[in-house]
Amino acid sequence: MNPIDIINEFYAPGSKAGEILLRHSEAVAQKAICVAERIPDFKPDTRFIEEAAMIHDIGIFYTNASLLECNGKYPYVCHGYLGRKLIEDMGYQRHALVCERHVGAGLSIEDIVKFNLPLPVRSMIPISIEEQIVCYADKFFSKKIDQNTEELSIDTVVAKIESYGSDQAIRFKTWVDLFE
Repeated sequence: MNPIDIINEFYAPGSKAGEILLRHSEAVAQKAICVAERIPDFKPDTRFIEEAAMIHDIGIFYTNASLLECNGKYPYVCHGYLGRKLIEDMGYQRHALVCERHVGAGLSIEDIVKFNLPLPVRSMIPISIEEQIVCYADKFFSKKIDQNTEELSIDTVVAKIESYGSDQAIRFKTWVDLFE
């Protein structure tokens, strides 16, 4: 798999959306690889982690996110499952699951129902160590064009995650203990 080729297939090179996606994904991939290197006993697949981190947000172009210059018809929260479908259709099942399961700190069926999210009602919680690492690393980087390579502090990330519910915060704090 060549993540850059996949990104270029759906984002015009040099476009604002493509540049935002690329810079964000590169920062996430670097962080994810560093995390993986800290936990060798888990035997994380670092090549897979790097590829998956690069394409985890591939589905943003389907969404209506004007700050990212994405003019799709779906709410932003849908980018994960839409990215899963796109990548699955290309034959990359494991990568596709990372796309779907990286939103928030993973979304449970209860989250989807409780918050009436416009998503398929299924568990979208990261399972494999690689899925967890990419999801974790993603939380440290914004997609705002002027901030997407600046790493947020753990406290800032926890505060953001807590706004989505205690289950999300507990899951993220478990990752902090495991990965830091």
